Amino acid sequence: MAILRYTPKSTFGSWPELDLFSNRISRVFGNVWDTPESTRAWIPAVNVEEAGDELLLTAELPGMREEDVSVDIENNILTIRGEKREAREEGDEGYRYHVWERRYGRFHRSFTLPSTVQADAIQAEFEAGILTVRLPKAPEAKSRSIEIAAKS
Repeated sequence: MAILRYTPKSTFGSWPELDLFSNRISRVFGNVWDTPESTRAWIPAVNVEEAGDELLLTAELPGMREEDVSVDIENNILTIRGEKREAREEGDEGYRYHVWERRYGRFHRSFTLPSTVQADAIQAEFEAGILTVRLPKAPEAKSRSIEIAAKS
């Protein structure tokens, strides 16, 4: 017995008129779910958060090694590039694949850096499939208290 992927017949449940609208839009712009899985691009998930005196960019890169990833800055644009290689080999004898959903291939993600980041002090770390890029804030971007002088 083969294991099949669940595909809902109607995205909008009891509102078929919305489903018809969705189908019309999909015909014009295309629907990612109609694209064969093997041709969809793999894009790693990324979080960007502010923590104290820096911004943190973290990217999930499961199954990758440090040498498979590069981080570059050019013209105030931070780019993460890499390639996730497929675990199986062509011509693996004795294997029959029933479901193949994991993504492989090359990727790149680019982010425009705010002017408040010190580009020359950016650091990157890679541990357990997580890339962490530390983007320190420039001194003028850090919050500070301003003392109010009493006027006599």
